Parts: sequence; C-alpha cells; structure tokens
Amino acid sequence: MAGASNTLIGEAPSSKLLQAMRAQPARKVIFDTDPGVDDAMALYYALAHPGIDVVGITTTFGNVLVAQATANALYLCALAGREISVAQGADKPLFKTAEDPPDFIHGADGLGNLPQRLPITRQADSRSAAQFIVDMARQSPGEITLVAVGPLGNLAAALQLAPELPTLVREVILMGGTVLEAGNVSPVAEANIWNDPHAADIVFTTGWTLTMVGLDVTHQVILPLALFRQIADQQQHPATDTLHHAVAFYSGFYSQHDAEVGRINGCYGHDVLAFVVLTNPELFTLQAGRVRVAVDGLAQGQTMMQRKNVSYPQQGWHEDIPHTQVCLAVQAQACRELITQTLQRPWLPKSEAH
Repeated sequence: MAGASNTLIGEAPSSKLLQAMRAQPARKVIFDTDPGVDDAMALYYALAHPGIDVVGITTTFGNVLVAQATANALYLCALAGREISVAQGADKPLFKTAEDPPDFIHGADGLGNLPQRLPITRQADSRSAAQFIVDMARQSPGEITLVAVGPLGNLAAALQLAPELPTLVREVILMGGTVLEAGNVSPVAEANIWNDPHAADIVFTTGWTLTMVGLDVTHQVILPLALFRQIADQQQHPATDTLHHAVAFYSGFYSQHDAEVGRINGCYGHDVLAFVVLTNPELFTLQAGRVRVAVDGLAQGQTMMQRKNVSYPQQGWHEDIPHTQVCLAVQAQACRELITQTLQRPWLPKSEAH
C-alpha cells in the first residue's frame, strides 16, 4: 500500500505570483459549474488570469436549477466579451432526491437577484455536458484540466460515455468536501458533495489525477466586499458591476451567519480557490490519501479520507482505490493578494459584447 504524503512549499512573494504563470503556456480548462456567485467569481478569475485558457463551460444543477446555471454562464461570458461554448448537463442527482436551490445564499437567479440583464443572443451548445467533455478531451488528449465546482454528475456521466476519460484529461480539480473542517450542510458534509454523493464517490474512485479543494481551505480565505467594489470602480464595466452586485448579496448572507466573515463584511472564496490551486499550488499544503463518500444516512455527503498508511478490514479501502491530493491548509493572505491582482488586471474589452 502506498502511504500518504505531505507537501508544504514556502510562501511565494505576492509580486511574483502572476509573473510565474505568464512564463508558462496557458492551461486549457473546462469549467464545470453551477453559477452561483462564487462560481461567477471563479469564472472571472479564470478569464482574467494569463495562465488559464477556458476552452469550454459545462453546467449542472446546484446553486440554481441547471437551466438557470446555463443562462448565467452564457450571460457572464457575454458580459466579459468572451465566446466560450457552454454545454448544459445534469439536472438532478444520480439517485438521491434533489434539494431546492439555496436562493437565500445566491439569490433566485444565482447572481444576487440582478435588477435587470442586458440582452444577449448566444445559445448553449447542442451537446450534453458529458458529451462535450468527452469530445474536447479526445480532441486535445492530455491537455485539458477539468475544474469542477458543483455537484459532480457531469463528470460521472462523462465517465459512463468514455471510461478511458482519465487517460485523456490532464487532471481534475474539484471544489467540494471537507476532511477536518465542519460541513456546511451537515456537521460532516459540504454542499457540492452532499447534493450528489453517488456521483462524487464515482469521481473520487476513478483513477485520474485529482485534487480536492474543500472547506478545510476555503473557510480560511475571506474576501471583503470592498475588494469587489474597488474592482468595479477601477474597471468601469458591466461585468465587474454584475460581479459586485452578486457578491454584495452573497456577502450579506455570510456576514449575517458567520461572525468572522461579518467583521470584514465579506464572503468565502470557495470556488475561486479551485483555480488558485491550478495556478499557484505552492500556496497550499496537500496530503495524498484515498477519499470515499458516504452516500446515505446521517453522514450522507461526508468525504472520508484515509490519512494513515494502515490496512483496514472494512471493504472500500483496498489498494485499488486511487489517492486524491487533498488541500488541508492554505496561505490565505497570499491567496487574497493573488485574487486581487488577477481581477485588477486590464482583462476586459473596452466595449462589452451583448
């Protein structure tokens, strides 16, 4: 049995965080998402970062119903002047009963109840999200990273279409789960995994290069609402205005329900950290181990990690189960500086695309 490993790399000076990625070829990414305020934050970080090339977006239910997730992805891309294919995917969990979207966190529209939307004409790709993932992976074998920040039904469905998919993608980075930190939908479960635990267990046990970015680190990175006001004032663009509006709604929820967040009037940077791990893994402490998901009962959605190099008599922890790299600690201030630097870059067009 291979033992778990720990990796801790020293903090990089904030002035060098973006410079390092500019020297590397941009990483091709398919963004699997359920926008969602923090999803919007993550998407705009990815579009603004010189080291990321978003080659497609796939949508799922979660923060909103899947049709709304698709509409939001198309809208956010149009505001930012980007023509990126958007493919609609899973509309419900594999087996469990679907939960109502958390409109009290993200708004009924997922973007903080926008007072109005600019007209757009772009439509979703005709393919399913799963088929889109498979087609793109076959077109660029070994090049594409899947960054998934919602329930994992699209990845599970893509594996059904192409069991060889783990050999075709470069890696998978997912925002979900928790090992040491308390859950956010139960004492042990994080929302994305809880929403579709069967799909999540498939993803964790498939065998691709997989990194989990869970509440253990996302609860350490609090982003102030003032940052997004500053970005909107600096950029003077409908995209940044929309992001600020959405984050204001999102921050209102977290500031009321979490005293630490309320002290700075902000929000957690959940989904954006999946992209920060991609661009700057040195900011995180990672441990490798097998991860399984409880699919029912009081522990439904719990991500259980084997952290010690021992043999267990219980089935489900055998040596064929692959290891996941799990983020257990983060250099929070460096992450905030990187997110700020990235979103303050001149990445938006002078005139917005409608």
